[in-house]
Amino acid sequence: MATLKDVAKETGLATGTVSRVLNNRGYISDDARKKVDDAMKKLNYQPNEVARSLHRKSTNTIGLIVPHIRHPYFSEMISNLEDQAYKKGYKIMLCNSQSIDEKEKEYLNMCTGNQVAGIILCSGSVSVRLFGETDIPVITMERFLDNGTASVECDNRQGGILAAEKLIACGCKHLIHVGNISSIEMPADIRTEGFREICEKNGVSFVELLTEEKHYYSMTYTDMIEEALLKYPKTDGLFANSDVIAAQTLQVCRKLGISVPDQLKIIGFDDVRIAALTTPQLTTIHQPVREMAEIAINLLHDAVSGKLVPKRTVLPVALIERETTV
Repeated sequence: MATLKDVAKETGLATGTVSRVLNNRGYISDDARKKVDDAMKKLNYQPNEVARSLHRKSTNTIGLIVPHIRHPYFSEMISNLEDQAYKKGYKIMLCNSQSIDEKEKEYLNMCTGNQVAGIILCSGSVSVRLFGETDIPVITMERFLDNGTASVECDNRQGGILAAEKLIACGCKHLIHVGNISSIEMPADIRTEGFREICEKNGVSFVELLTEEKHYYSMTYTDMIEEALLKYPKTDGLFANSDVIAAQTLQVCRKLGISVPDQLKIIGFDDVRIAALTTPQLTTIHQPVREMAEIAINLLHDAVSGKLVPKRTVLPVALIERETTV
């Protein structure tokens, strides 16, 4: 069985340099990393993860806690986080909490018990007090915590502003905003603030349509959307808090004989793959998911290395115009 010394001999590098590559510590050139990777494959060298974790008091594993794995936004975020983590030499331990308090607590305990290098939290409902019980770096996505290590967010308020401005510029005068979950505080609430501000500023009437947790987890909104459009027949513009909701609005419009965008203009949020697959294609607010994932992994890596990291990072969003507002 190949040893660390065998890998060092094969690469022509010092044993300490090979060790730094394996443990992802300090500066490592791309050339040195490639030599070690090639030598490990050639010699079929398998690092002793248990021994390494005992030596470092942590593993090269990141605990990733999400509330939903089927939702297109979280699927895309998970994929990008895993890709960026792999580039930094980390593995992902994925935990689907479904926003259940007991599951979230168990997953946090599992992460600390398995000596993860850090935790990336995409759930908006994990109790703040739980983070006072661990010294592991915690990076939050789309949620700011005073006792977290750092947060990465998109400018949700600006997203609401852009959506309202676009619908009003298209001549819409009777708007519906769909999305906020009445029982859970979420980043999407801030989108509503921006949307409301612009509507009130321009004297445009609007209805805020609250959703429920059952809609969020089943990703089924058609009944409530149909009820709303029948209740407010003058509606000529709709802003949805996700592309999933916006896509289902298109389905309801087809059922009710409402022409999009002639009679109703629709804007979604996220700009996940589904936005370009509908007919007509969805105008939406683009979240920079890839950039958010890259920054989150870099922040965690720097925090693990003992570096100071910015407490809060907010990335801009952008309106992507397609066919539902033309």
